[in-house]
Amino acid sequence: MRRFIGLALLSLALAAAHPAAAQKPKSPDTPMILTWSPELQSRGYRTMEDLFEVLVIKRGRKVHPLPAAARTIDVAYPYEGKTWTAADYMAAFDVSGVLVLKDGKVLMERYAMGRKPEDRWTSFSVAKSVTSTLVGAAIADGKIKGLNAVVTDYIPELKGSGYDGVTVRQLLMMSSGVKWNEDYTDPKSDVASAGGAIEDPKVNPIVSYMRKLPRENAPGSTFNYNTGETDLVGVLVSNAVGKSLSKYASEKIWKPYGMERDGIWVTDLAGHERGGCCMSMTLRDYGRVGQFILDGGKAGGKQILPPGWTTEATSKQIENGVGGYGYFWWIRPQGGFEARGIFGQGIVIVPEDKLVIVVNSAWPRATGRDLSAARTAFYEAIRAAAKAN
Repeated sequence: MRRFIGLALLSLALAAAHPAAAQKPKSPDTPMILTWSPELQSRGYRTMEDLFEVLVIKRGRKVHPLPAAARTIDVAYPYEGKTWTAADYMAAFDVSGVLVLKDGKVLMERYAMGRKPEDRWTSFSVAKSVTSTLVGAAIADGKIKGLNAVVTDYIPELKGSGYDGVTVRQLLMMSSGVKWNEDYTDPKSDVASAGGAIEDPKVNPIVSYMRKLPRENAPGSTFNYNTGETDLVGVLVSNAVGKSLSKYASEKIWKPYGMERDGIWVTDLAGHERGGCCMSMTLRDYGRVGQFILDGGKAGGKQILPPGWTTEATSKQIENGVGGYGYFWWIRPQGGFEARGIFGQGIVIVPEDKLVIVVNSAWPRATGRDLSAARTAFYEAIRAAAKAN
């Protein structure tokens, strides 16, 4: 009973925050995404473009091949007193797709929940890791001076705010020092309020909100998970390169690396892509994103990202209490690093094993220790099976 009461209170809080949701729904009747029913999750995660305003990330003419490995794998691993297979895990945790690549070849590819290989699925915060990758591309292009460049050089509307003197690197580490509340159960939290209204038609709504926040810590000193700042990074990149994030992602990743299908990116109230959320692509294209990072940011024989960028971005830059954090990448205590999104989205990359694992899900809750623990056990079972293959 307590669980259902808690979920009901959470739903009420989130519903109250709905007008302040940063993405723009096509219909005012669209429920806030964090309160969707299982049926709407299954359909909506595949068809975000039907429910929200989006921009398209165009693919190119060529597709990066993902050939089948000589032998595929399954898993059989102990967890909570029983033996689990991949099918067991997928059924128990509402998983729509699992893809495992080793040496760029497919060891496992599974679909469920009515999903087909051509279906996209939303990423939630996995998009953050793509946004940080576009920062690297913009540095390589000379559009961003470097990681020590100050944020206000690219978002001048932030001058005179808590972001004075904050660097691009500090934003990517989620350590600006600006005060921020990410509590989704609090309808008055920053995450429930940021970007929810156009206060100044000349200023992006997330920028308008963020420039009013006070400084709480010295820049670079303290990790504080902050979705608003990942949206800021998206604005910073598009300002620096002079084009939309979607067009830049198409030019730097989708076309040169060879994605199989156009991606989509949900926009905010001003029509700008949310740097911190809600890009959608196919299961295999998530795998290609992982492989692009594993390949060191090279595509079509060209170096897209600065040499050494992928190593630095996916190394521990700041302590966060759970393994460390890079540039919008989570460092895994078990080895490797991860792009992570709520409701069970993830790209795990283990360079020493030349391994990429993608999981897309529709968990009944945004997150939880039980859900995360079960997913970690599944990841590690896959890693062991891949090593033994």
